[in-house]
Amino acid sequence: MKTKKALISVSDKTNIIPFARKLSELGVEIISTGGTANLLQEAGIAVTGISEVTGFPEILDGRVKTLHPAIHSGLLAVRDNPEHQRQLDELAIAPIDFVVVNLYPFKQTVAKPGVTYAEAIENIDIGGPTMLRAAAKNHAYVTVIVDAADYDAVLAELEAQGSTSAETRRRLAAKVFRHTAAYDALIAGYLSEQAGEPLAENFTMTYEKVQDLRYGENPHQRAAFYREPLAAAGTIATAEQLHGKELSYNNINDADAALAIVREFSEPAVVAVKHTNPCGVGIGSTIREAYEKAYQADPVSIFGGIIAANRVVDRDTALLLQETFLEIVLAPDFTPDALEILRAKKNLRLLRLGEFAGAAAAGGALRVSPVAGGLLVQEYDRHQLQTSDLTVVTERKPSEEELAQLAFAWKVVKHVKSNAIVLARDNMTIGVGAGQMNRVGAARIAIEQAGERAVGAVLASDAFFPMPDTVEEAAKAGVTAIIQPGGSIRDQDSIDACNRHGIAMVFTGVRHFKH
Repeated sequence: MKTKKALISVSDKTNIIPFARKLSELGVEIISTGGTANLLQEAGIAVTGISEVTGFPEILDGRVKTLHPAIHSGLLAVRDNPEHQRQLDELAIAPIDFVVVNLYPFKQTVAKPGVTYAEAIENIDIGGPTMLRAAAKNHAYVTVIVDAADYDAVLAELEAQGSTSAETRRRLAAKVFRHTAAYDALIAGYLSEQAGEPLAENFTMTYEKVQDLRYGENPHQRAAFYREPLAAAGTIATAEQLHGKELSYNNINDADAALAIVREFSEPAVVAVKHTNPCGVGIGSTIREAYEKAYQADPVSIFGGIIAANRVVDRDTALLLQETFLEIVLAPDFTPDALEILRAKKNLRLLRLGEFAGAAAAGGALRVSPVAGGLLVQEYDRHQLQTSDLTVVTERKPSEEELAQLAFAWKVVKHVKSNAIVLARDNMTIGVGAGQMNRVGAARIAIEQAGERAVGAVLASDAFFPMPDTVEEAAKAGVTAIIQPGGSIRDQDSIDACNRHGIAMVFTGVRHFKH
């Protein structure tokens, strides 16, 4: 029987010495390259250098070492094909039975602050993916390992039966192609960004599994949570869970929505979310005051909600939070005494975000939404309203206080499902109309929720008014100022209605549809 051979070349050397030593003890001849070969030899493991196999030196600073017919013929030969075997014998090329390779750390390289373009390019592996793909293609005969987590399973099969099973080789091959596809996707994304082509002719993204979930939106749906390889700090994907039950699909979705809204504010802010829509938003001089306003905005809907804060949660805030049944509280951090108070709630999930970026800096560049047979891709809506963007279109100008409340309401309505209307006053939402089939319907819901608090409040609409009916409803409720994008062919009708009722109205020139 011919001696089995293993080619080992790894950047991540976790557990490679005990694995290689066991292979050697099982009679497998080890071929290796560069730093891996040196490491194994220092550990007393017999190694054949790659140049001894190829008869060719490693050149170009190691860029070319395994890209040789003596290697790839040994990987790709079909072992029960007589013609393939004849050619191997004629050329004195030995088959390679095991490939243990992991790749240059491209992800870790581009994640470093201040990394140069040249450094990133130098960490694009060429020989490694080529060997992995060749071995994985020929997995009927070759066992290929890209993950140190698989070492023990392979050794167990070798010890028990002298070879790996076809099922194991197939599973490992599939893992290799997932790995190389993810590696290439990361490189393609980086280069496309550098070239200014984020929406190129092909769109490929890769994600890494964080955890399996018990189920999706409903118990009959399977689900898992994945994150971007270079996920930004201060996101749901990188948050640290400090307490509570495992997050569910809906928890993660709602928490992400809450975080997106609270990022809009630089002052202390708290957002309460139900089913990805805000049910209460408040800002204040302290995070406790902000929470009090978010709670008072809608004390009914906040029950079972998700709370996001943009400041450290302290003891005083925690004492209020623990009075209401909540699913999640997420914040940059929690003081020790706040944690002690909140951990008394057995099932309350506490998420620490750590570093906290504003809306313009958070998350990836593109948002993807699957559709049947395809994918919609767009930039995130990170438009930040400036006072200079506003155009007063009515006879009455809004007061300074009204302008402040309009700006507050505009930040919130941006994140409410369309058609969306938000009423606000005193730095808090008092009515939210979300996801309605017509705009006046959304206004009526928000006004009904606000009740008497609507008198003297402001109103924000995510898109223009196609007719003046929303203004009329707002006037009846006592609303004094309105912010909306403008742009309808019937804008003048709404302007005239505002003038009749003494309502100030400003146009932003920007729409915030959210579907």
